Amino acid sequence: MGKIAQGILGGLSGKVGNIIGGSWKGIDYIRIKPSSVANPRTEGQVNQRNKFTVTLEYLQPNQPFLKVGYKSFATKKTEFNAAMSYVLNNAITGTAPNFNVDYANALLSRGGLSGVLNPTTDLTTAGQVSFGWGDNSLEGNANTTDKAMLLVYNPSKKDSIIILDGAIRTAGSEVVTIPSTYAGDTVELFMAFVSADGTQVSNSVYLGSGTAA
Repeated sequence: MGKIAQGILGGLSGKVGNIIGGSWKGIDYIRIKPSSVANPRTEGQVNQRNKFTVTLEYLQPNQPFLKVGYKSFATKKTEFNAAMSYVLNNAITGTAPNFNVDYANALLSRGGLSGVLNPTTDLTTAGQVSFGWGDNSLEGNANTTDKAMLLVYNPSKKDSIIILDGAIRTAGSEVVTIPSTYAGDTVELFMAFVSADGTQVSNSVYLGSGTAA
């Protein structure tokens, strides 16, 4: 129950109806308690939260990759937020309320550098993933010194192994070591290129999934 000090013109302490009163540093104040929302979990809100959740789970383990891959989009926002916006708007599939990330369209890097030519992967050797690609260093704006960015994403463990300073474009291959705890898990594989000075990146390429040996 609220109390009114010094008569009707005095300060209110406590709650009367939807009016709340009190005093701060000798100053009396009142405020109106906000009305409760009849349905704070509408279908649209639930769907948006579910989309946000699956996007967040996908991007959080891959933040180091995003820091390089979305560098040019970090204007008045972080690289992570730029990636969140892109994936939410371009790479969420499924039927409400169950949504999934479409990895082929969920770019982890975006840029105008010449991309990956004829990428391949091999997971047959225990504890590693082999990446391969063609040498297109003389095409477009590619350079021989461009470096491979490689990523092995393990959705079940919400973890990734990331190489940001990999083999140069002309090398054509690199082996990425993965933890023994990945054995038997499905992993999702991605690749991109970054220029030697880090100012340009290519769009990332989804190389498919496989079972880690």
